[in-house]
Amino acid sequence: MDSHNDLLGELAGDAALERSDFLVQSTEQLRKFLDRHRERIATIGGLTLIDEEPDYLSISPDLTFRSRSRYLDDGGEWVSETEVIESAAELVELYNPADIYAAFGEAAREAAGMSPEPTASADLLETAGISTEETLGVSGEDPYAAAADSWAAGQGAEAPLDADDDEQAAHRLYDLALEYQEGSQRSEAHLLEQFEGMSANLVSVIGDLVIVDDEDERLILTATGKFRAEVIPEDAEGIWRNLETADELVEFYDPTDVFGDLADALAEAYPSVAPELAEGGAGEAGAGDAGDDAAAADGDGEADDGLADAAEDEPTA
Repeated sequence: MDSHNDLLGELAGDAALERSDFLVQSTEQLRKFLDRHRERIATIGGLTLIDEEPDYLSISPDLTFRSRSRYLDDGGEWVSETEVIESAAELVELYNPADIYAAFGEAAREAAGMSPEPTASADLLETAGISTEETLGVSGEDPYAAAADSWAAGQGAEAPLDADDDEQAAHRLYDLALEYQEGSQRSEAHLLEQFEGMSANLVSVIGDLVIVDDEDERLILTATGKFRAEVIPEDAEGIWRNLETADELVEFYDPTDVFGDLADALAEAYPSVAPELAEGGAGEAGAGDAGDDAAAADGDGEADDGLADAAEDEPTA
């Protein structure tokens, strides 16, 4: 029983740490979002983000929020209370960050008189103005590039950033670079997760596949369909680090290289999957054999060798 309780205690403690880390990161991301749009929100006089009985949330020009909650009191009566939320940290404690950004998008579109953003309608592609040739397919030329381009296009919808001096420009450019790096890594991690989901049944038949096995790194696609890696970071002084999630993998690996190395490993283990490579190897071997045969023929004809050597020694006119 003590061991059981210890496991539950460790699980609860780890969950609390992860929650705290998530809140810190979400708060910082929301604060940056609000800072970028501070002037816009002040100019339009604030926005009503959620107005669905009993939920209500709005943002004022000074970037404070108004939230309304509704609950049953001790007497069984419904009571509505409106509170002022002054910081991003308080807001992410009460609302899912994804819902907050979705509310901003919907409120802005509604205030501008635009139609709601399509989500899952049958004519989604037509509504979004995307042709079928532009969609991402399984046999696309470069799904990783397409995913990155898609994310970057969505981020680029905002107006270009401005600065009053080089110091401010450097700060904003630094934040922007980190933001795009984070978004790019999310796209790469999502691509790896998609591949893991689609390949799970296939890999379970083949078993573990060793993709890379060097002195400072090992990359494997396990029989469960998950990528696993061990690397020695440059500043780790020989200490191995385990990479068990897609988010951790993209810190060290480019998905394009991962998929290419995986294809090479499969072609080496199963030559039939890439016969053109096998034929190329056989051709090279054939050329070597032909060279050996020619050398053997020269060895048999000693007189010919002598004439050839003499001819090589004579100067050319």
